[in-house]
Amino acid sequence: MKALVRLYINSYKGLSPAAWLLALVMLINRTGSMVIPFLGIYMSSELGFSKTQIGLVLGCFGLGSVAGSWLGGWLTDRFGNFKVQSWSLVLVIPLFLILPLFRSFEGLAGMIFILTLVADTFRPANSVSVARYAKPENITRAYSLNRMAVNLGFSIGPALGGFLATFSYNWIFYGNAIAASIAVVVFIYFFRNKKGNSQYTHQETKKSSEQQTIPERNAYRDGLFIGFNFFCFLFSMAFFQLITTLPLFYRDVHQLDSSQIGLLLGFSGFVIVLFEMVLIHLIENRMTVRQIMLMGTAIAAASYYMLNFDFGMIWLFLAMLVLSTGEMLTLPFTATISIQRAGKNNQGAYMGFNSLAFAAANIFSPYLGTYIAEHFGYNVLWTTTGTVLLVVSIAFYWIISKMNFVHKAHELG
Repeated sequence: MKALVRLYINSYKGLSPAAWLLALVMLINRTGSMVIPFLGIYMSSELGFSKTQIGLVLGCFGLGSVAGSWLGGWLTDRFGNFKVQSWSLVLVIPLFLILPLFRSFEGLAGMIFILTLVADTFRPANSVSVARYAKPENITRAYSLNRMAVNLGFSIGPALGGFLATFSYNWIFYGNAIAASIAVVVFIYFFRNKKGNSQYTHQETKKSSEQQTIPERNAYRDGLFIGFNFFCFLFSMAFFQLITTLPLFYRDVHQLDSSQIGLLLGFSGFVIVLFEMVLIHLIENRMTVRQIMLMGTAIAAASYYMLNFDFGMIWLFLAMLVLSTGEMLTLPFTATISIQRAGKNNQGAYMGFNSLAFAAANIFSPYLGTYIAEHFGYNVLWTTTGTVLLVVSIAFYWIISKMNFVHKAHELG
């Protein structure tokens, strides 16, 4: 027991106070993420939209996320991560407050696009700030801490949203506005005059002086990085079946009710919050980045193959545990690879491009997943999803070696 406690303490040791504060801001902000899980229900029961209209509005959410990811990266390189994060949090407050006033299909679709565009400019800026304030040797664990805050917030937010919806769906939007208000106050208070990590700054200065004759890459013309992001897009296309077709599979095939489905999905967040930091701490000194990405993506593939077999509820929980393990091994390192690939003055563009790869999957993943399930069955969907992830695992291993990430994960700094 003492060894386990010591392992947990060591997994968090060395993280800077700023990394913890950024995670706190993310936790507060994502706790307010209660609109999206209930948006489809709101449009159906409250506004009477058809399934086609609901799908198009959710498509606008995906488009706004793509545009926001690109814009956030562009703005971060020009105005800095602090200003972009602050203005993103400030501007979404009135947007959430007025959103209930837009009840027509056209009006709501346009507002969801604008809201998501503004909200997702926050993501690349936040990723850059994590790198700025983290110690170089702890950068992957700093990203893991941020992801832990996101998952904890997503676990709390829907539960809180469900409670508020019993009074009125409008309160879901107001709850998001309140959370964003608290997050921006905390963020500005702690970070308005805060400098980046001196060790990181010194390293960037040294790197710049050593490579001053070499122009920085353009994120959108960097062939290897374009390939890496394409594989991230394919990964997320497959992985995001978790939040689109998997709940339908639980309902249609296993006849689970809403509470059981919520328990299974919540189990994923619980596993990540409890184990991700420890897992990263255990492997980052033992494996290279490409080995970790290969293993993590292959494990995620195995979890979808498992869904082709029916051994009861315990098997579903085991498959979710395997999928969560693959997620924990893969997603923190996509951010680390992106920030390390960037130069000193274009980190926003690189993080924005990487965020865009994941955001773009939100547009296509729901349609393709439901189409395959409806026309060919869930077994074909899970076999296809697992195979895509297996191919991507090999592709990650290949392209990361080309990008020269062949050292141990903890040596990335």
